Amino acid sequence: MVVRESLAVGVAVAAAAAAAAAVGKESPAGGAPAGEALGMNRAREELELETGEFELAVQLGEVRAVPAGPGRRRVMREEVDRLRAAEGFPQALRDRLRVVGSGDGAELIGVSRDRFVKLAKGGFIRPVRWYVNRYRAVVWMYLADEIGQYARDHPEALHGRLPVTLRGALDDGADHRARGWRARRAGQLVRDAADAWEEAAVWAALLGTDGAAEVVPDLYERAYLRRLRSGLPPGRPGEFASRELIDAAVTADHPDEIALARLSLAEALDRARQARPAPRPAPAAEREPRPAPAVGPEPEPGPGPEHEPDHEPEREPQLRPRPEPAPEPCSERGPEPRPRRGWRLQRPGDSAGTRRRKKLFRRP
Repeated sequence: MVVRESLAVGVAVAAAAAAAAAVGKESPAGGAPAGEALGMNRAREELELETGEFELAVQLGEVRAVPAGPGRRRVMREEVDRLRAAEGFPQALRDRLRVVGSGDGAELIGVSRDRFVKLAKGGFIRPVRWYVNRYRAVVWMYLADEIGQYARDHPEALHGRLPVTLRGALDDGADHRARGWRARRAGQLVRDAADAWEEAAVWAALLGTDGAAEVVPDLYERAYLRRLRSGLPPGRPGEFASRELIDAAVTADHPDEIALARLSLAEALDRARQARPAPRPAPAAEREPRPAPAVGPEPEPGPGPEHEPDHEPEREPQLRPRPEPAPEPCSERGPEPRPRRGWRLQRPGDSAGTRRRKKLFRRP
């Protein structure tokens, strides 16, 4: 029962993010506010954050970025000033962005690592990042701030026996860490989508190639969605990640998750089609007729059959030239090859063995 409630919370968060993003896109005031827009590197430097910290801050919404063209985003000056004016800047912002593994997370709230992993597999603590280590195992990372918040809200989960339903689900092999990360990541991408097509591309990426083909039968629409969003990363997979491990981490695999993604994709696709159709290849231009070949003046017609003579005129015999005789073959032969020194020419059958046989069979 606890596991189902946790799943429902994750699904509700993603659905709420999609609804809020849709309202913001349809609102006429959903455009970027007027003011100075800073580039991402400039904003990161002014907020005194590392590259990984700044990327995570934008994904989590700690730093609000606005669209600035296809595939580009910027941070407004007012947003940077707000964060810099906050109490405890910049350490307070860095603490909210601190990422830990299961061992450090367990130590943070005073539980064993085994208990922390069970809580994460049950869906109570959702990972924010992941990577593949050299042993080809997926390592999940968590926000330290969220771990502390969960410990404060649910102190009973830190001690004593775990609920029976959670123990039974874990015994059956339940693991909701990948699903929790996908729900968080899909909500972030839907929130940052510029229009309904980009929103639909997020749900299509969550379903994978085969799952999206069942909802989007049109080939050109699928190609356009794949061009807008080919997958859900970044998750910083690392150099040891294979395509199979990445697909398993970013593709929906639970029936509830797949049903939500299919429904969200169909709804976003309807709004996208009403706004504008997906780009298609231009129809082949009609070939211009080739110019007719230049034709010379028609020859004057000769006499018809009624003007032909009754008999052919006699032709003068033509003398054929006499063929020249073929040249006679040359009868002269070149010089015969001289025998090598020490050789003696013999007649056929006049060998030493023949002479010896003749001598043996000579009559007395």
